[in-house]
Amino acid sequence: MGTGTESESSSGGAAGRARGLALKALLLLGGALLLRRMRKSTTRWDHARAVADSLSGEKFSREQARNDPDNYFNIRMLMCPAAEMVDGSRVLYFEQAFWRTPHKPFRQRFYMVKPCPKEMKCDVELSSYAIRDVEEYKNFCDRPMDQRPQPEEVIGDIAEHLTTVHLNRCERGKRCLYEGSTPPGGFPNTWNGALYSTSELTVHRNGEIHTWDRGYDDEGNQVWGPKAGPYEFKPATPSSYDDMFSPLNFPPTLSLEKKMDNPFVVSEQ
Repeated sequence: MGTGTESESSSGGAAGRARGLALKALLLLGGALLLRRMRKSTTRWDHARAVADSLSGEKFSREQARNDPDNYFNIRMLMCPAAEMVDGSRVLYFEQAFWRTPHKPFRQRFYMVKPCPKEMKCDVELSSYAIRDVEEYKNFCDRPMDQRPQPEEVIGDIAEHLTTVHLNRCERGKRCLYEGSTPPGGFPNTWNGALYSTSELTVHRNGEIHTWDRGYDDEGNQVWGPKAGPYEFKPATPSSYDDMFSPLNFPPTLSLEKKMDNPFVVSEQ
């Protein structure tokens, strides 16, 4: 009787361990399947939302203008959500202005952010569009919501397509989140003797946005755009506004006039 009890106890313990191992294996398998399903169903739109959120906000190229005033302006870049398309694509309003005259933007665009088509090897498609009546949208992001053109108006005011940048998630270990460029050959652009233009964009983990727009003639010579490297826009902070009034941010008149030749300021893509 004693022997039988020991045998039953031993077999019961073994069975319990087996059940425990089987349950653990099922849990691990279930977790892996759930994670795979979540990734499969949400990754494409998660990428698009992450890029849209990173682009939104007020950013400045103040540090570049301070360190290299001959090649870079202190530009204010501002983006904010403007509408959402039926398919879920986000429309952002974009404008750039000199930091001292933010109410007078020299560049205004709509950007549409959505996942890349499934057949393409990229994560996010970022396309820029002209605006039908730019005067109606000046300082759009700075206005109260009820004083802005409404989403249905925004969608109706999206004009011709200008450029498209294809972004990929940055490899692990890099300080960026997403990076990409226009397709080889860029897009048609005839400003200042150009035949086509190219754009490069990098979204960094700390909220920085680096943009590099350049125009080329029919012989492949660069005819506008910065040559030293991309513009580096950093998120606005309270110190940004204090530092703006430093004498370092007030270049001599002659220097500013010379810099006005920099096509970044007036280029149209």
